[in-house]
Amino acid sequence: MYKKFWIIFLIVLFMVSCSKGKKNRDIGNWVEVKKTDLPAEVTATGTVVPRVGAQVKVGPRVSGKLEHLYVKVGDKVEQGEVLAIVEQKDLLANVERMKAQVKDAEATLSYAKANYERISKLYEEGVVPIDSLDSAKKALESAEAGQKNSKAQLDYSQVQLSYATIKAPISGTVGSVSTQEGETVAASLSAPTFVTILDLGRLEVDAYIDEVDIGKVKVGQKATFTVDSFPEKVFNASVEAIYPDATIKDNVVYYATILKIEDQFEDYLRPQMTASVTVHLDTLSGILAIPLRAVKRDNGMPYVMVKEGEKAQKRQVSLGRESGDLVEVKSGLSLGDFVLVQTRSGEGQS
Repeated sequence: MYKKFWIIFLIVLFMVSCSKGKKNRDIGNWVEVKKTDLPAEVTATGTVVPRVGAQVKVGPRVSGKLEHLYVKVGDKVEQGEVLAIVEQKDLLANVERMKAQVKDAEATLSYAKANYERISKLYEEGVVPIDSLDSAKKALESAEAGQKNSKAQLDYSQVQLSYATIKAPISGTVGSVSTQEGETVAASLSAPTFVTILDLGRLEVDAYIDEVDIGKVKVGQKATFTVDSFPEKVFNASVEAIYPDATIKDNVVYYATILKIEDQFEDYLRPQMTASVTVHLDTLSGILAIPLRAVKRDNGMPYVMVKEGEKAQKRQVSLGRESGDLVEVKSGLSLGDFVLVQTRSGEGQS
């Protein structure tokens, strides 16, 4: 009988001990409320794109057969470098014809000047009537106009001839070639494009920021981004502009935000690369913060368990910015308070 009593006592004692151990593990750890600096950031997805004027489509302004193409994809070109030549025999012939017309007009003008001077002298001597003088003057004016017109036609024909030689409008890299030598290009209302030049030193990032976060983003804020091709390379940037019009994707409202790249990136970035963007907001300095795991909710109202003596008391709190594992406490707690942080499964156990 005595032996049975001690066996029952030991079993009850063991069960109580296990219960207390389990209860202690469920409670977690007490963490002191301290002041800290709380950074904040907005994350978004973006695309690397050329800046305005960094990508130019090049083509002739006259129709004809493409006689020579001097570049291929990947070639680096300088501004003013000849890229291609369109057949120009007819244009050259037109220039020569205009030159001949200029000479003819100059000869006509020379004769009209001499004739006017001669008629003027005869008129002063009373040999010819004033009608003859007026006719000579009119012929001179007509010859002057004809000479100016022929020169203008010559200038126009020379400009048309220059269109047959296609030159690079900017320095950069040939991104695409869509026409080959021997093909006929037709320039109608718009110039056909057969070479695209891209300045890889003038890229930017177009980031799409959720409408919930766009109010926090301001021009001039610092940002960083990475691309899948070089995941360990972090590029520095800054917010340059925010588009006022929204873009809707998958029923979510986004605002396009332009990021100016501040690092050297020519060896890494290419257009249409996907960028993982982080916009760094202003840091809140010297604020009260607690771990997010200390916060619980009751009907949507946040509260924490605060240490008061040997007991844990429930206390409602007002929260602010979240950053990582921390959250700002606006009211409800004081510096030096201890809050209960629920341990994750397996933490604090040996």
